[in-house]
Amino acid sequence: MNQRIFQFALVVKDYDEAIEFYTQKLHFELIEDTKLNEVKRWVRIKPKGSGDCAILLAKAKNEQEANSIGNQTGGRVFLFMHTDDLDRDYQHLKKQNITIVREPTIEPFGKVCVFADLYGNLWDLIQPV
Repeated sequence: MNQRIFQFALVVKDYDEAIEFYTQKLHFELIEDTKLNEVKRWVRIKPKGSGDCAILLAKAKNEQEANSIGNQTGGRVFLFMHTDDLDRDYQHLKKQNITIVREPTIEPFGKVCVFADLYGNLWDLIQPV
């Protein structure tokens, strides 16, 4: 058996503001932005240099989905992203006025800091050992 996660959904308030945040502030690549109907789009992004795994930006379509924006994991870190240079990326996050939730620390698995995206989802940015 050969399985892999190739994509996951991230519930957002607005497609365009999410695209702007991820592509302009985090320098992600916009892979696809296809209009499906008057209110729904198929929007995919991924970090530059990453493998095949993409994030599908899914605009909340009802109150239940809207209530999960920024809190898809009940306040825990939701996303884990590797970097080859945490210090460089940490300085970039600060210059972009992105909320740093936990300053860089050295852990057994590498250097890590926690930041929040535009909706408050928590990300671990990790430079592995």
